[in-house]
Amino acid sequence: MSAPPIGIIGGGNFGWGLAHAVERAGREALLWSRRPQRAGTEHIELVSGPGALAAAELIFFAVPSPYVATIARELGVHLDGGHFLVHISRGVVGDDLLGLTQVLRSETPCRRVGALAGPLVADALITGAPSGGVVASRFPEVRAAVREALGGPALRLYSTDDVTGAEFASTAVGLFATAIGFAQGHGLGPAAQAMLATRAMAEAARIGVVLGGKHETFMGLAGFGDLLAAVAGDDRPELAIGRAIAENQPLEQIGSIGGTYFEGLESAGRIAAYTRRVKLHAPVITLCAAAFAREIPAEEAVAALMSREVGEE
Repeated sequence: MSAPPIGIIGGGNFGWGLAHAVERAGREALLWSRRPQRAGTEHIELVSGPGALAAAELIFFAVPSPYVATIARELGVHLDGGHFLVHISRGVVGDDLLGLTQVLRSETPCRRVGALAGPLVADALITGAPSGGVVASRFPEVRAAVREALGGPALRLYSTDDVTGAEFASTAVGLFATAIGFAQGHGLGPAAQAMLATRAMAEAARIGVVLGGKHETFMGLAGFGDLLAAVAGDDRPELAIGRAIAENQPLEQIGSIGGTYFEGLESAGRIAAYTRRVKLHAPVITLCAAAFAREIPAEEAVAALMSREVGEE
């Protein structure tokens, strides 16, 4: 009996990247998108509606976080508890910073859910360049299914059961990668970028632990490893978006850079508001939120970052 196809929702670069990774792993992909942007291949079938994805056991959500609930609700009427749902979005929802696995569980009958995190970029998935990531799920069968569907000699996938930590780390790295691009746009060199990345991830870890995640998740591939790839210059869209913000390009134009939806602005504001409410010290995230929303001049944000009081390492 042949293996079931892999379902993918989203016709952007990441959706197609996942489809090509599935194809390289020797599996069939069913891709549903309202705007697929390109033609299918021998092993990537474009389907006309969410009902066709019920033939898959594992379904990936490669759509921005604001759209996950609506799409999950539309898809959920075709699914049952036998399906696995995994998202790759870098976003949180609501005032309490809920991860999208909670949204998938609330909007569908599926219980076995997970998230892909780490330094996965669409171009590497499309071309098969060496890459790696983390699959987070409390269900071993979900982690195994994702590794079987995507893994190969050039794509190493590690596992964790810390879904909360991996989801928030991924969201935070998306935000911080934008901040790194912003710093680059203002001429900050490697040492300043390293300082920013280190302080930012320390903040993310503190918040993540309060949310229920594990500190070590933020120090691993889902957190620091992912941010290290951004600092090294892996050409993810968030870097270009950060540089565009530094150049004062109009916010309404920035979201189209690299064919990606810019989740960093919404995430920054939401996380900054949460830290104020629960009285967590998060100066880097607060500055990012203000700078991205153009509430303070870019030069003032850079000066504030560099003028923070120095403490013990």
